[in-house]
Parts: sequence; C-alpha cells; structure tokens
Amino acid sequence: MTRLSFDDYLAHLRSESARFREVLASCDPAAAVPTCPAWDAADLLWHLTTVHDFWAYVVTHRPAPPEEYSEPERPTDYADLLAAFDDASGRLVAALEGAPPADPAWTWSTEQTVGFTFRRQAHEALIHRLDAEIAAGVDHASIDPRLAADGVDEILDVMYGGCPPWGTFSPLPHYVRVDLIDVDQSVWVQLGHFDGTDPEGVEYHEDDIHVVSDPGEEPDAVIGGTAAQLLARLWRRGPGDEIQLAGDLAMVDHFRAAVHHPID
Repeated sequence: MTRLSFDDYLAHLRSESARFREVLASCDPAAAVPTCPAWDAADLLWHLTTVHDFWAYVVTHRPAPPEEYSEPERPTDYADLLAAFDDASGRLVAALEGAPPADPAWTWSTEQTVGFTFRRQAHEALIHRLDAEIAAGVDHASIDPRLAADGVDEILDVMYGGCPPWGTFSPLPHYVRVDLIDVDQSVWVQLGHFDGTDPEGVEYHEDDIHVVSDPGEEPDAVIGGTAAQLLARLWRRGPGDEIQLAGDLAMVDHFRAAVHHPID
C-alpha cells in the first residue's frame, strides 16, 4: 500500500477540518453523536479541538515528549468553542507546514517522526467529520478514495495491528485479504493471537491481526468493498450491508474479533 504524500495529508487535514467545522457550526450543540454515545455535538467539537491543540504542541516542541502539556480550559459558550477550534486547528496546520516530516518527534506509536502526525491527524479529522455529519443529520460529503484506502491500511496496521512491548503476537498460517475494489488495492492481514500483561497487571489473551506483505498464496478469506465503505465500517461509522465476504467465514470471524466489530 502506497502512502499519500505529506502535502496530500496536510490538504486533507485542512479540508476535513473545515467540513467538520462547517457542519457543527449549524448543528444543535446538544445533538447526540450516535457514533460516540457519551458525547453531544459540543463534546465532539471540544474533543477535536483538544486533539489539534495537543498535536500542535507536540510538533512545535519536538522532539521532547509532551510531559509539560496542559489541556486548555473548555469554553462554556458554543461560539467560543468554535473559536477555540479555529485557533487550535490553525496552529496544528501551521506547525505541520513548518516541520519536515522526517524530523524526530514524540508519538504514541513506534513511528517517532512528524510524518506520523501528518497521517494520523488527516484520518482523525476525516473520522470525526463523519461523526459531525451523523450528529447533524446531514448527508456525508464524499470521501477521497485514496485517503480512504490509506485509512483502511492505517486502522488495520497501526490502530488494530500494533503490538506493545509488553505483549506477544503469535501468528497463525491463515490470511485474510481486504480488497478495496474502487482503487484496485488490497491489504493483507495475517491472523494470530495476542498475549500479554499490561503495566497495570491486566492480562490479555485474544484474537489479533497483523498487516503483512502479499504472502504469495491464496487467502483463507476475502473481505471486499469500496475503500470508503470499509473504512467507515472498521471505524464503526457505517453499515456493512454492501461489504462482500468470501472464503472460510471462520477466518472472517477471527478478523471480526480482532477488530472488535462485525464486518457484515
């Protein structure tokens, strides 16, 4: 899977953030966000504001970890919430515009560069833009297929497929191929099990997946759909009725368990 250019990530961060803001500006602040059940529209707006504020700080103070970061105080007025979002979003974009993607920078991932923030925040803005549209009851704006395809790779590889240092991934000789039919690309995942005990003493023993290169053999199962359909489904932001399944459905069930959500 070929990643987007950093200029493209930044352009998507701008456009997805602008759409998010546009939708929420005319939304009832108390509107429920069905995809984030604990939040209303004002909470959603504040969430992305603090995310942008945090990563602007990280990039600006790179490569130091954000040990001295403090979250801003939340405004009580909705207009002030919108203004706070404008400020934080603008500072994040400005920080990224002035930062070489290869520069070392703290992240919560194994990838410790500014480039991680370019990619992750483009997808963060996209997913929360979908949340805003759902809360406001408006039609989804189109999703760029290349961004969606990259997002499928990111959620499977980074969000679901990572392995913390206190755990172990034990691979199985089984593969699922995820076909993104509108962009003629595929993401291969190897099935396996994760076992480990986190720093708080909690034990984990569960089905897991890792993104791998094409193993050169037939997959045990295939999951197919457009990049946007699969991305929305994996992030619990869309239905799965148009997603196609083929092959050994027991392997699909393993995949479902690993991503903690059914692929229908």
